[in-house]
Amino acid sequence: MAHALYGYDGPCKNIHGHTYVFYVTLKGKALENENHPKNGMVIDFTDFKKIVNEQVVSVFDHSLVLNLNSPHADLTQLHDNFEKINYVPYQPSCENLLIDFLNRINLKLPKNVIVNSLKLEETPTSFAEWFLEDNSI
Repeated sequence: MAHALYGYDGPCKNIHGHTYVFYVTLKGKALENENHPKNGMVIDFTDFKKIVNEQVVSVFDHSLVLNLNSPHADLTQLHDNFEKINYVPYQPSCENLLIDFLNRINLKLPKNVIVNSLKLEETPTSFAEWFLEDNSI
C-alpha cells in the first residue's frame, strides 16, 4: 500500500509505499459443545480471515491512500495513472489506519468476539499498536 501524509514536514509528504504487516488478536469465550464442529473455537479462522480480507486487505492492498482533505483529490492525473485510490477522511498515518481497520473489522465480528489488540507494521521497526484495555470502543 502507498500513502502520502498531507502537510507533513518530512519526506513522508510524498507518495511512498510500505509492505504492511497486520496483526489482530481476538478475545472471546471458546464454544463448549462437543457436538458442534466449531467446538473449542472463539471464531473459525476461515471466517475471521474472510472478514479481515473483505474489510481491510481487499480494500487497501495495492492501493494509494490519501487524505480526502488534501489537494490530491483534485488531481485528475492520479486517477489516470492509478487504478485503486482510497480517499480517507483522516491523515493516513499508521495510527489512523489502524483505528480505521479496527472499525471495519468490528462491523462484521460476531457479538461474542471482540478485538483485543492490533498491530500494524509499516516497517519492522516502525509500527502502531492498539490494545482494548487502553481504549474504549
